[in-house]
Amino acid sequence: MKAADDRKIRLIGPPILFLIGTLFFRLNWYVDYTFEKLIRADLIALCAGYICWNLTRWVVISLQKKYPGITNLQRRLLWMAVLLPVLVNFAWLIRQLAHIIFNNASFASENITEYTYSLGIQIFYHCVYYAIYEGSYGLQAWQHAYEQNERLKKNKLQSQLDSLKSQINPHFLFNSLNSLSMLIHENPRQAENFVDEISNVYRYLLRSNDQELTTLGRELQFINSYFQLLKTRYGAGFDMHIAVEDWQQDLRIPSLTLQLLVENAVKHNIILPEQPLVVWIETQGQALIVRNNLQRKNIAAYSSKLGLANIASKYQLLSGHSIAMHEENGFFTVSLPLLTGQPQTRPAL
Repeated sequence: MKAADDRKIRLIGPPILFLIGTLFFRLNWYVDYTFEKLIRADLIALCAGYICWNLTRWVVISLQKKYPGITNLQRRLLWMAVLLPVLVNFAWLIRQLAHIIFNNASFASENITEYTYSLGIQIFYHCVYYAIYEGSYGLQAWQHAYEQNERLKKNKLQSQLDSLKSQINPHFLFNSLNSLSMLIHENPRQAENFVDEISNVYRYLLRSNDQELTTLGRELQFINSYFQLLKTRYGAGFDMHIAVEDWQQDLRIPSLTLQLLVENAVKHNIILPEQPLVVWIETQGQALIVRNNLQRKNIAAYSSKLGLANIASKYQLLSGHSIAMHEENGFFTVSLPLLTGQPQTRPAL
C-alpha cells in the first residue's frame, strides 16, 4: 500500500468502522444513554479505534518486514492469529481505562457475557485491520511476483535465442572449420583433439538451455574447451589463466557467463603474438573476477551490447544481485557474485 493511500485510509478508516460498529453493535446507546454520556462513549470509541488501528497496522507491517513475500504468508497468518487475543484484550482494556477517566468512575468488572460480547466486536474490527493491510500487501506481492515472472520469461526467451545464435554462429563455425582444415594437413593428432574440443563446446551450448544456473566447475570445464579453440586459432596471441579454489567449484553462476565475457574480450581487442590478449579468471571470497588487458582495435567491432546486459539481467532476476564492471590501469574487470543453491532447471514455456 502506498504511503499516501495509507495516510488517507488511516484518517478515514476508524470513523467508517465507527459508523459500521454503531449500526450493528451500538444502536441501543442512542436509546439508553443521555446525550452527555453518549458523546463521551462515542469519543472513547473513536479514540480507541484510532489507537487500535495504528497498533495493529504496526504489528502487521512489522511481520511483513520480518517475513516478507508470498512464501511467508502462512507464517505471517500464524503470528497474526497468535497475537489476535493480545490485541483484542488490549482494545478492551483501553476502553475500560478510558471509561474510568472520562466518566470519573471506578473499575467495574463485566460479567462473562458482556466480556465475550466486547471481545467479539474487537475480533471483528481487528480482522478488518488484518484484511486491509495484509490483503493489500499480498496483492502487491502477487503483482510483483507476476511481473518478475513475466520479465524472467522474456529473459529466458532472449537467452535461448542468444544460445541458438551461438550454436549456429556462421562466423564461429567458419573459423573453427578453417582451423580444423589447416590442422588436418599440418598436425592430424592436434586436429583430432580440436574436433573433441568443438564437440565439448557445442554439447555444452546445446545443454545450456536446460538450466538457468550451473556450477562454477562445469562452467570452467566448458571455458577450458572454448579456450582450446581460441588458442588453436590465435596461438601465442591469446592466453588465459584460471585461479579458483576447489571448495568454490560447487558455487553457481548463470550458464554461458564466462563464454560471453571471453567472447566480448576477443571481439573488442587486438590479438597478436607481439600483443597477446590475456584473460584472468579468479575468485575473491564469494566473487568471481574476470579481467583482461585492454588493447582496443582501431576499428571498433560491431556490438549489439546485449552480452554484458544479459549477464546483468540474469543475475538481477535470478538472485537480486548485481555485477560490477570497470576499466582501470589498462584492464577491463567484471566482478560476478558466486551464488549458492541447486542449479535451476528451466520450466517449459
